[in-house]
Amino acid sequence: MNANKFLILLLAVITFSSCKDNKGQNTETKETTEVIGVESTETASNQDVSGNYVTDDYNKRDEGYDWVAVIINQVSDHSINVKVRSRADKKRGTCTFDTKANKKDDATYAADVSGKTVLFTFKNGNLNIATENPADEAALFFYCSGGATFAGDYSKLNGELDASQIDKTLYSKVLMLQDVGFNISAVEKNGETELTVNAFGLKENHGNPQVVTFKGNIVDAQVEDLDADGSPELVVFTESEGFGSVVAFSTLNKNSMIPVYFPPVSENAKINEGYNGQDEFSLVETTLGQRFPTDKGTKQVSYKLVNGEAGKKFEMTNVSEF
Repeated sequence: MNANKFLILLLAVITFSSCKDNKGQNTETKETTEVIGVESTETASNQDVSGNYVTDDYNKRDEGYDWVAVIINQVSDHSINVKVRSRADKKRGTCTFDTKANKKDDATYAADVSGKTVLFTFKNGNLNIATENPADEAALFFYCSGGATFAGDYSKLNGELDASQIDKTLYSKVLMLQDVGFNISAVEKNGETELTVNAFGLKENHGNPQVVTFKGNIVDAQVEDLDADGSPELVVFTESEGFGSVVAFSTLNKNSMIPVYFPPVSENAKINEGYNGQDEFSLVETTLGQRFPTDKGTKQVSYKLVNGEAGKKFEMTNVSEF
């Protein structure tokens, strides 16, 4: 089942389980993300566009030239993950950016970045990155230093990137909602992923930053006011050996930041029958959705953010199987 059907089903669940009107909320985000792909003359619809794409200066790296790489991982037939990294052995990396992009046509993937549409176009082993509206290109300067931008042309590299030079940052993203921002970054530490979240715009700044260490990778991060209290939550989707999970944080009255508890599927007898990972997560309005395959089909679970005894937590509100 594709992502569109999943969203339609999840919206149906929301309509059935909640009639709360959220029209008055400010749910516009300053930055969201999506994914990317590439290959040769074969159409993108029939190929895995995963690979490393580099600027021309990569071939002159031994002469001290700066360079930028775009790392593409094909998530599904309709989406890709995009990482922009640069040389960082002699100075701080020039460009650092992560997003997820969805297929627009056979050769193009699109992502929403700071409210602007960014296009990733693949053709004959080359990648071009540009904003859909040329007037929006300034949105891409935010992720590079020294007045640089990661917009432009890249060629596919046959092989691995120079590990001695490339920026080792595993994940980097900035999100904002309701005048509160989250600077999200992750690095490898002792064989695990160390996630650091710095919130800005908090009135008292308690509990900031938050640092969490876990095994696995970050798939995506999104921001939303999940309990409609005027103070946003950050939700980070993770994956480890095919099993997905959630790391989340809530801002209390825009004063402090606290972790949010997400119940592991393996500990929930109501939904763990036939569970073997391959989770997909999504935020739709104020609902966290999760789906995963089972022996009988696909199970879909909805969660709402509620107050617990020691803070906030995700509580399962609906389960369906099809």
